[in-house]
Amino acid sequence: MSADPSFGLTGETPARSAGRPQYSAAAHRPRASSTSAVEVRRSARRSRTVSAYREGDRTIVLIPARMSEAEEQRWVGVMLDKLAAQESKRVIGGGELAERAERLSGQYLDGRARPASVRWVTNQNTRWGSCTPAEGSIRLSHRLQGMPEYVVDYVLLHELAHLLVPGHGPRFWRLLEAYPRTERARGYLEGVVAAERLPHLPAARER
Repeated sequence: MSADPSFGLTGETPARSAGRPQYSAAAHRPRASSTSAVEVRRSARRSRTVSAYREGDRTIVLIPARMSEAEEQRWVGVMLDKLAAQESKRVIGGGELAERAERLSGQYLDGRARPASVRWVTNQNTRWGSCTPAEGSIRLSHRLQGMPEYVVDYVLLHELAHLLVPGHGPRFWRLLEAYPRTERARGYLEGVVAAERLPHLPAARER
């Protein structure tokens, strides 16, 4: 082991622990007082339209009051996908990464993680992110560019936590428990890795 170790989040996302709950849109009931990642608000003024927007760490989904629970669950999934697609079109600039790191550290780590530098790199094809605690440097793989912002935030928070705790022991994961989209982000990254492993079948010939 080198005297100046680096820690990172690899493309091989670690298996979920049995005690860590998985994200499910269907589990979130329409309560305006909900503190979960997704909050559904019913409105008698709405007759057909459904809309959604981000509010801090939550996603607010607005639906007509008469909508059934089955329709609600379906529309929550549709709107989450739409928001993710919209966010994926925007690439976060290098300067914004430092600002996001400061915000995430303050919100979830009591401001204790203070990186000296945060930047995109193009030489990490097996890691989503890495950090060198002795230097206070954090590097995110360019492969994250274009992914939903909650995924980028998770990887960034993951590396910030490594500035405080090396390795992936219980103490490390406790630091990430406060981030409400940890499981969803990990699931997204696992899906990307799984998709990359699928065999590329030849395209069907047109008749």
